[in-house]
Amino acid sequence: METNDAIEVCHLADPSATDALGRRLASQLITAGASDGALLLLRGELGTGKTSLVQGLAAALGIAEPISSPTFALAQHYDTDAGPDAGASALVHLDLYRLEQSAAADELFAQEEEEARRIGAVMAVEWPERLSFRPEGAWEVDLSHNDDGEGRLARITPPRSLPAAPR
Repeated sequence: METNDAIEVCHLADPSATDALGRRLASQLITAGASDGALLLLRGELGTGKTSLVQGLAAALGIAEPISSPTFALAQHYDTDAGPDAGASALVHLDLYRLEQSAAADELFAQEEEEARRIGAVMAVEWPERLSFRPEGAWEVDLSHNDDGEGRLARITPPRSLPAAPR
């Protein structure tokens, strides 16, 4: 992703700010995904807040159970408690960090994406750079540590098919 593609750049002071960003993104993802679900790719070094962002996303979707990084399980599925009118029926959370071979990451992604689309879920993918391709139609969030060591920086890019918001 090129920095100038981002429609929003956020400075995140702490994990609660990252959680809040996930909550804000939820409505955009639901609207953009309609009934087919939506895809969110999360990039960033360890400790930049990818899972904190997914926790906020899940809370906004009405998911009550605790969200943790699926690093060892690779994929977690969560159902929403918000009811059928909430706009999303579930969250599929992938963490591809442990999959060093792109073929394995591609296979897991394809299986989980098919299921997420079938049920109209939002799918959040940590470490999408493990894939051998760049999924189309995805929102992208690149998280990094601020240069001064305080907080994080998030660059949010909508799918290429969506027009960029006015600046």
